[in-house]
Amino acid sequence: MFRLRLLPWEYGVRNLLRRPSRSALTLGALAVVILLVFVVVGFIRGLEKSLAVSGDPDVVLVYSLGADMNIENSAVAARTPGLLTASVEGVQQRFGLPHVSPELYLGTRVAAGKQQGALGLVRGVTTTAALVRRQVRIVEGKWPGPDEILAGRLAAAKLGVDPLQLAIGQHVQFEGRTWRVSGQFTAGGSAFESELWCRLPDLQQALKRQDLSVVAMLFQPGANPAEVELFCKQRVDLELQAVGEADYYASLQKHYKPVRMLAWLVVFLVAAAGVFAGLNMMYGAVAGRIREIATLQAVGYRRHAVLVSLVQEGALLAAAASLLAGLVALLWLNGVAVRVTMGAFSLRVDSVALLVGCGTGLLLGIVGAIPPAIKALRLPVAESLKAV
Repeated sequence: MFRLRLLPWEYGVRNLLRRPSRSALTLGALAVVILLVFVVVGFIRGLEKSLAVSGDPDVVLVYSLGADMNIENSAVAARTPGLLTASVEGVQQRFGLPHVSPELYLGTRVAAGKQQGALGLVRGVTTTAALVRRQVRIVEGKWPGPDEILAGRLAAAKLGVDPLQLAIGQHVQFEGRTWRVSGQFTAGGSAFESELWCRLPDLQQALKRQDLSVVAMLFQPGANPAEVELFCKQRVDLELQAVGEADYYASLQKHYKPVRMLAWLVVFLVAAAGVFAGLNMMYGAVAGRIREIATLQAVGYRRHAVLVSLVQEGALLAAAASLLAGLVALLWLNGVAVRVTMGAFSLRVDSVALLVGCGTGLLLGIVGAIPPAIKALRLPVAESLKAV
C-alpha cells in the first residue's frame, strides 16, 4: 500500500529559524492583519452586548405615540406616571412606593473642561430610577443633588474627553447651566453607562419644560404588562404607546443590523487583503528556495510532501501571529471605549472574537502558502536545480 513519506516536522521549524529577518517580517505583517480583524469583531461583539444587556424583561417603557422608537423625541404629560400607577396593576412596590420612573431624556451639547462641547446624552431622573434601573450601581460618590450630575462609566468616551474631566468635583456645562459631578455609576455594560444623570426638576427647569420623555415601570415577576398597552389604547387622548424594554433594545439591534453587516464585510475584506499580502510574502519566500525545493524532490521526496512542509511553515507563522495578535487584543483592546450615535460601548474580545480572529489567521497562513508552493513545484527539477 502506498504511503506518502513526509518531511520531518522539525525541518519546517528549522527553516523558519534559518531566515529570522524574513520570518519576523512575515510574522509582524500577519499579526497586524489579524489584529485588525480583532478590532472589527470586537466592535461587533461590544455593540451586540451593549444592546442585549440594556433591556430589562420586567420593565415597560411608556412614551408618546408619534416618537416611533426615538425616545428623545417623545413628549409625555407630567401627570402620566400618576395615571399609570392608579390604572395598572402588577407594578412592583416597596414600602408602598411604586417602582415607576418618570424621565426626561435628550441629546445635547455638553462642555467638559476646556472642550468646546460635544453631543452628550442627559437623563433627568428621580430617586425611583434607582429602583427601576436595576443594572445601575453607584461606584463612587453619591446620588446627584441640586445642579449635580451622576456620570456613567463611558460618559467621558461619549463626550470624547479625558475621564478625569468627569471626576467627582469637576464641572460640566449644558443647557446654559453649570453642573457639578457628584458621582459615577456603572450599569453592567448597558447603554446607560454613556449617559449623564441629573435631578428631573433641575433638567425641566433648565429646558423650561414640564413634560417627560418616558415613563419606565418595573413589574412584578409573572405580572401581565399587557395592561399597560390596553391603558394606552383606551386613553387615546394621551397618545401613548407601551413597549417592553427588552423589545425596545431588540428593535435597536435590528436598526443597527446594517452597521453589523458592514462590519462583517470589513472583516471579510481585511481577511481577503491579508490573503493577498500573505500570497505576496509567500511568493517571495518560495522564490528564493527553488533550488532547495528541487533538491528535496531529487533526493526522493514527492511534491505532495514538499507542499505539506511549506504549508506547515505558513501555518506555524500564522499560528504564532494569531497568538501574538490575540494577546495584544486581550491586553490593550478589550474594554476600550468606542463612540457611536446612540452613546458609547466597550470593545469586547470574547471567545467568539478569539475564534474568528485566530481562525482567520490560520486561514491566511494555509491559503497564502498553497499557490506559491504549487507554482514552485510545477517547475522541472533539472531546471530548478540550475536556478540562482
